[in-house]
Amino acid sequence: MAHNVLKTIALASGVSTTLLFAGFSSQAFAMSPFQASYQFSYNGKNMGSATRTLSKSGNNWTYVFAAKAGAIASATETSHFSLNGNNIISNNFSRSSKILVHNNTMSIKFNPNAKTINTKKDDKARSFAWKSGVLDELNAELQLREDLKASGLKSSYAIADAKEVESRRFVKQGTEKVKTSYGTFDTIKVVMKHDKPNRDTIFWLAPKLDYVPVKVSHQDGKTSYGLLLTGYKGSMN
Repeated sequence: MAHNVLKTIALASGVSTTLLFAGFSSQAFAMSPFQASYQFSYNGKNMGSATRTLSKSGNNWTYVFAAKAGAIASATETSHFSLNGNNIISNNFSRSSKILVHNNTMSIKFNPNAKTINTKKDDKARSFAWKSGVLDELNAELQLREDLKASGLKSSYAIADAKEVESRRFVKQGTEKVKTSYGTFDTIKVVMKHDKPNRDTIFWLAPKLDYVPVKVSHQDGKTSYGLLLTGYKGSMN
């Protein structure tokens, strides 16, 4: 459960699409550290909590998403990257999850000098071709936000996972007010397109909080996951 939550929610938790419409301003704010906390639900029941934290040291940035469902499951994803202007340069990514006594790990190392991307999922190692602009599941969210503050989104984004580099696409579905325990926010509703049927991931992004998601919903057949904002420390527009 924890692994699926991280993969679907952290992947695009801050993703947005054409946010340059609908009356929201799109002033250019530099990327800055923040921390957001969430209530995590599974099949409509509150199961635990999650956090999303961005920090920096010089031009070395670290982005962490962590979720915990009591003593049953926990998971953490970490992305290390640098910035070249508004463009993210991926360095490495890792994921670890624990469900009861079962542990899973995955790592990605981006090697532009060797033109390779090396991955390891549990005991299975792979290597495939590197190309400029490839992101991981966490920093992809941040790249989208940077593009929105600049010239706008690309038609698609190259995102690496354990097996390959995939092209991902996001679509806007209007605006909506979202009520959370932290407050009520005007948001932009964004859908991440999936190749598989009966799968739906929706993000509600708050421009006031620098486009941080205040709500996330993922439906996969009869199973659903959700995040709802409970706290935020960082830039506000």
